[in-house]
Amino acid sequence: MSAPADRDPAGARPLGAPLRLIGLRKTFGSLVALDDVDLEVPRGRTTVLLGPSGSGKSTLLRCLNLLESPDAGQIDLGDGPVEVGGILPRRTVREIRSRSTMVFQQFNLFPHLTALGNVTLAPVESRGMSRADAEALGRDVLAKVGLAEKADAYPDRLSGGQQQRVAIARALAMDPDFLLFDEPTSALDPELAAEVVSVLADLAAEHRTLVVVTHSLAFARRVADQVVFLEDGKVLQDGPPEEFFESEDPRLRRFREVVGSV
Repeated sequence: MSAPADRDPAGARPLGAPLRLIGLRKTFGSLVALDDVDLEVPRGRTTVLLGPSGSGKSTLLRCLNLLESPDAGQIDLGDGPVEVGGILPRRTVREIRSRSTMVFQQFNLFPHLTALGNVTLAPVESRGMSRADAEALGRDVLAKVGLAEKADAYPDRLSGGQQQRVAIARALAMDPDFLLFDEPTSALDPELAAEVVSVLADLAAEHRTLVVVTHSLAFARRVADQVVFLEDGKVLQDGPPEEFFESEDPRLRRFREVVGSV
């Protein structure tokens, strides 16, 4: 018997309704960063955002959890569309931000805290978890990203790839509906980047909902279930990865050629 439509193929994680963006618009002065973007992000799948620099990828990601405030549009996290343009009530901002966690290209770890301390801080402070429970959770998620033996290490004793994996563990500890990654490997050399890509591939295999901004075509080809290509704040391509990689559209072909040669 096939798995129910709202569960992953292993039947382990409820997938639920997709995340939907409706008419999302964001400007910075005269620059239109997002131009009435409509997008559907399926649950339990990996969506990769591609496009040239300045295309709106990172702005779109930051608008998903209101690190940037859209000028207009709606976000639907599965409970119905919510207007997100302009100044929002704090309750709305808290609700939307509570559903996702962002991992940045710079690791943003607290230097005075160990790896375990960085991972347990938010569950204790934001979720009211006991320190003992948070430490047990923290050790579990550090083990998940291959850093069980680094729990007591401070960031300055970790490589860049290890620091980024701690940042991913910190995000996992909050058990978000959506994990958002803004170029998570761009600050790393290829060997360290491969460590992080391996962790992301493992998370994708667990059917977590990932939205990843990247310039890596190899990552998109390996992990993506959906590829979204943006340019000038508009979605030019949205579909399975084979559609992007096999498209004869001149703009997509040129992007593949340029990025693939770097």
